[in-house]
Amino acid sequence: MLPPNARPLARLVLLSLLFAFIVSRVFSILIMLHKMPDVYLHVRGTHVHHLNYGIFLLAGVGAWLLFTPGPAAPAAAVIYGIGLGLTFDEFGMWLHLNGDYWQRASFDAVIVLAVALGLAGFAPPVNRWRPRQFATALLFLLLLVGTIRLAAKVQPRIQRWGAGGGGSVEESGGPREADQIRP
Repeated sequence: MLPPNARPLARLVLLSLLFAFIVSRVFSILIMLHKMPDVYLHVRGTHVHHLNYGIFLLAGVGAWLLFTPGPAAPAAAVIYGIGLGLTFDEFGMWLHLNGDYWQRASFDAVIVLAVALGLAGFAPPVNRWRPRQFATALLFLLLLVGTIRLAAKVQPRIQRWGAGGGGSVEESGGPREADQIRP
């Protein structure tokens, strides 16, 4: 997977990703429950989502690593992980181009990233895997594919349920078809 000297950096990225994801979810829940003041940035009535902060952190750490000689610093790994966490926490929003923060795709994306970083940081190199480790990796891939297929079947039902018990989004006061962004 990774050279031995990069494995600790992958662990730092993993911990930072999970920290940023959990903190952003907890803040969002507390703000929605009015247990915490609204700390969201609004510019002329537009809510600036935290995925934008993540994108700026990713761009900044990328520039830092490109233009600074020497090996990657642990600080870069932490900033990179926080940027990933903030960006992929809203993965579903930028995947589907809508304003629904509570999408399953975001959670799934963070899980896939966490597993990949966990493998990079903790798993032995692939050439040292035993049959049991290959079987575990295959089982994980099969579960991931099954979860994605199940989510595709269940998502329309969840959207109808969230829109008011079976009605369309338009009936629930949601965006009209003419207002939706098309790719």
